[in-house]
Amino acid sequence: MWSLNKEKGVPIYVSIIELILSYIKNGDLLPGERLPSERKLANYFQVNRSTVVHALDELVALGWIIRKQGSGTIVNEGKWGISTTPRTDWRRYLEQNAFAKIDPFTEQIEWLIKHSDADVLDLYTGELPLDLIPSFSFPLLTWKHFLEEEQQDDLGYLPLRQSISRETEKEYGFSLASESLLITSGAQQALFLILQVLLHSGDSVAIEDPSFLYALPIFQAAGIRLYGVKTDQDGICLDSLEKVIRQHRVKMVMVNPSFQNPTGTTMSMDRRKALVKLCQNYQIPILEDDVFAKLNFVSSDQIQPLKKLDPENVLYIGSLSKILGSTTKIGWLSAPTSVNQQLAEARKMMDFSLSIFPQLLANLALTDKDFSDKVSHLRQNVEQRGKAVFDVLNKMDEWEVSMPKGGFYIWAKWKHGKLQQKDWAYFLQEGLLIAPSFFFGEKQDSIRINFTRVNEEKLLLFETKLLKVTKKITLDSSTL
Repeated sequence: MWSLNKEKGVPIYVSIIELILSYIKNGDLLPGERLPSERKLANYFQVNRSTVVHALDELVALGWIIRKQGSGTIVNEGKWGISTTPRTDWRRYLEQNAFAKIDPFTEQIEWLIKHSDADVLDLYTGELPLDLIPSFSFPLLTWKHFLEEEQQDDLGYLPLRQSISRETEKEYGFSLASESLLITSGAQQALFLILQVLLHSGDSVAIEDPSFLYALPIFQAAGIRLYGVKTDQDGICLDSLEKVIRQHRVKMVMVNPSFQNPTGTTMSMDRRKALVKLCQNYQIPILEDDVFAKLNFVSSDQIQPLKKLDPENVLYIGSLSKILGSTTKIGWLSAPTSVNQQLAEARKMMDFSLSIFPQLLANLALTDKDFSDKVSHLRQNVEQRGKAVFDVLNKMDEWEVSMPKGGFYIWAKWKHGKLQQKDWAYFLQEGLLIAPSFFFGEKQDSIRINFTRVNEEKLLLFETKLLKVTKKITLDSSTL
């Protein structure tokens, strides 16, 4: 009876829900009848217990089953006969929701994070741990102070835009005029506005392969076609990019040239100049994601933004969330003034108002007299953690790894080919939470590690867990 048909593209927990519902509606499960235990269902379906719990929670919320202390999970007697009443099949509508489609591996990671203990090591989450986030002392602010701030227009809080402009001038030696800056509630809002205003359903966009953009549902929701372009140690490969541009009439090229997510690669200056030249020839704009700009381990002279090379053709996304914490939700987009005005107008029409609170706090941080020193100290700590994690990986013969020049991430490639489904499961079993390469493209041979989350106390735990996983994968490979 408990045989699950796992359909490609359908989350496993949804298949479990549909199976149990079909049994209830067909009379195979009667009102008041007890379901097998969560553990037994997990064994029947050959899935993680957390997946079964998720499915049962959904059925409880819908009212089809109930849980009684000491009695287990039973079919709700109050639902008897309800299946004969015509009702809207909301699930059919919700299946079209790109934002609701969660990969089973992601689902299990998120469950482990939520129910984690000291033995679970979260190197999956894409943000700084609390112990690294710089601390700033803010002046005493009253509610009236916020209400009286009137220096915000459709582009955002003017003093913050001016502070961002000054920081860019100091860091890279070029100016972003305050009128060319649109403050957003994080980098993803900037990306969302671009998709809504500058692109249309069916348009083609070229991105790096692998790329974190593959993991964002907003492209699928907007009907945008993503085409991955292979990369090497210098960044996106231009011969491959030009072929994609010609074959698919690409409308925009999106890149993360500095400390790329997920690989940590930094595009060389020669490749940056050539990329700008290529896109100029085809009159295609470049979207440059530079959210890790402040976390560079090398001189800024070696990492000049594409925006500096071509101010008019490059849309530039920056963020403070990577150094001040994701709850800050402050990002910005630098674009031609006419473009930013259209984006700001679209945001206003969608009623995406921008709160003055995070903008004011972000400006207070940027204008803090110790801001540069605190960011410099953060860089040193992040680099130290990166080197420690790199050293662990580098001495293992099974993994191929390079030390990044900045950012959060180390990309480790399994030297012996593709990793199988059971290999990925070993990471979960050991409580070593990483982002697998299939989140970011087609390949299944690498892992992304957020090394900022491995402090000195957790380094030995990280090494022990990785050695165990590596040994298990190796033993499996040798028996094939």
